[in-house]
Amino acid sequence: MSTEAANLVLYNANVLTMNRRRPRAEVVAAKDGKIVRVGTNNDCDLFKGRSKLINCEGKTVIPGFNDAHIHILAYASNLLSIDCSPSSVASISDIQEKIRQQAEHTPRGTWIKGTGYNEFYLAEHRHPNRHDLDRAAPYHPVRLTQRSLHACVLNSPGLSLAGISIETPDPPGGLIDREPETGEPSGLLFGMNSYINEQVIPPLSEKELRQGIKLVNRSLLSSGITSVQDATVRNGFDQWQKFLCLKERGELAPRISMMFGLHALDDLTERGFYYGYGDNGLSLGAVKFALDETSGRLNPSQGELNEGVFQAHRAGFQVAIHAVEENTVEAAAAALEHCLRLNPRADHRHRLEHCSVCPPPLLRRLKAIKAVVVTQPAFIYYSGERYLSDVADTQLPWLYRARSFLKSGLKPAASSDCPVAPCNPLVGVYAAVTRRAESGQALSPKEAISPEEALRMYTLGGAYASFEEQLKGSIEVGKLADLVVLSADPTAVSPEELKEIRVEKTIIGGEVVWER
Repeated sequence: MSTEAANLVLYNANVLTMNRRRPRAEVVAAKDGKIVRVGTNNDCDLFKGRSKLINCEGKTVIPGFNDAHIHILAYASNLLSIDCSPSSVASISDIQEKIRQQAEHTPRGTWIKGTGYNEFYLAEHRHPNRHDLDRAAPYHPVRLTQRSLHACVLNSPGLSLAGISIETPDPPGGLIDREPETGEPSGLLFGMNSYINEQVIPPLSEKELRQGIKLVNRSLLSSGITSVQDATVRNGFDQWQKFLCLKERGELAPRISMMFGLHALDDLTERGFYYGYGDNGLSLGAVKFALDETSGRLNPSQGELNEGVFQAHRAGFQVAIHAVEENTVEAAAAALEHCLRLNPRADHRHRLEHCSVCPPPLLRRLKAIKAVVVTQPAFIYYSGERYLSDVADTQLPWLYRARSFLKSGLKPAASSDCPVAPCNPLVGVYAAVTRRAESGQALSPKEAISPEEALRMYTLGGAYASFEEQLKGSIEVGKLADLVVLSADPTAVSPEELKEIRVEKTIIGGEVVWER
């Protein structure tokens, strides 16, 4: 028998292929970045002496995880900021102490940034305010970002630099929280984080950006993430150039599909960009729309959303609509129905990002238009207690559904929305299977799915959501050799053990890019 050359051969492995025609295998061989054989240990003889062989010793190999909704540059900034997440602080006093320590070795007048606080888990059960932050750092502007990224808190110097005072009106789509007695800004701002980031706080320096991206790269690879879809609405040509530079320098290994905002559509198309422009390292993705009710009404309005979605659809692009609450999911569905009625397209794969509350009538509408839902199972784990406390009993059964999406014939994808939640996909798999919060409380257990279904949402589901299922998402000959070696088989361990599984190796294009 003739021998074959391959760059890398994984053998003696428990391969979960995500390919229903051949769900399991023992050997995966890669050459020139692609998979050239999926077979049994007997196939190893074909490669002996001519390839790099890795004995997996029975460990599990799966396709690389594809995080279908993430914010790379925000994550880089967060990793350089003070960690105020529930795992790091328990109270506003803890936050103050961390800011105080940072202020001691930060020049006066320089911004201090903290991220990830969640008021539900703070001992005081409230948002921090400007007075709290002033006491910690009176001579530095301070910006503290809430976990959702949809709220932030500034201290008095920060409010001054932002030009926000008692006379400042609420901006479109934003809300300035005010002290009841005086009407003065409390420091808490809703729907204004992007404005503060872009117009008030100086951008990361080149050195800071590269430092942050180095941390992001390590975090993603150590989590087994080989592809990401950046869902940042303010993305445009400048961000494309930034990602391109990072890719060319080899500083960001995972493959990137970059979504962008409607504001950049004309500019990008005039430059010759189109959907899928680029290569399998960096490609142009969907037009992202951010839909909210922060100010008490739909922003943008239904008419504006319909018009924008139709403009992107008519230009040949996929659209991705951020829709969380039931009203916004309904508005997103209406906008998609509107554009498909005016200009039908068979395989549009228009997306709803989050689709957090989806009662049966809305689910039927999404099925009718064949929308792709990109959901965040890990939110159940990290925020389940809050949902059980704050979400109406009538809506809890429809929250972050999974089983119903699959049963209805939709093809959901899973994501982390990092840095809103940690990027570890295995915590998301655990949450999708158990429907349990970190506290152990169950949330809508009827929506639980199997480990294999959850893995599929994080691999092939993500690829389908970006029209890349012919390239990645399953272990098949001809696809990209993006693979992950796990310490255990998610389909064979107890549900409680799922979140304890560790990534042993991460492989992109047939090259081992990270190993424990």
